[in-house]
Amino acid sequence: MAIPKVLLASLLISLLVLHLVQADVASSKSPYDYPKKIDCGSACFTRCKLSSRPRLCHRACGTCCKRCNCVPPGTAGNYEKCHCYATLTTHGGRRKCP
Repeated sequence: MAIPKVLLASLLISLLVLHLVQADVASSKSPYDYPKKIDCGSACFTRCKLSSRPRLCHRACGTCCKRCNCVPPGTAGNYEKCHCYATLTTHGGRRKCP
């Protein structure tokens, strides 16, 4: 009668350890799980190349790109392609990102 109790206890302990190991593996993120960072410098250069104030445009675009990890295509508009980029505003309520 003592053997089944020991067997049952060891089975429960092994299942608990297995569950903890799986939880630890699931919680640790690999670098492949994160979205790939874009090259903000070249993306903002493309976005701001026709701007009348390229330095100001590039600085604002760089800030927005780092926060959102995206820059809309083209030199203007296309904000629907990057929702985060479109929603950033200044203290005055104007769009922050060019």
